[in-house]
Amino acid sequence: MNEEKARSRRKAVALRYRAEQDSAPRVAAKGAGRLAERIIETAKAHGVPIHEDPDLVTLLAKLDLDTEIPEALYRAVAEVLAFIYGLNQRAVKG
Repeated sequence: MNEEKARSRRKAVALRYRAEQDSAPRVAAKGAGRLAERIIETAKAHGVPIHEDPDLVTLLAKLDLDTEIPEALYRAVAEVLAFIYGLNQRAVKG
């Protein structure tokens, strides 16, 4: 499969979590193909860490925008957030 076909099938979901407002992370953006690429490019441009998990993306992509993730996905999303937290800690330490 060529790179263009792979990119056209790529999916992305962006999550947002504001502890003071949200009881769980929410779906902030989602898309496939070119929209997924834009989501990923925007995240990179703003220094947002990216974690690839196609199975989790498939589940999250089924949710409506601005919907809190369901309790059944808490553990999977918590693992992603722990990964990102670890990246941020390593970046702070240099």
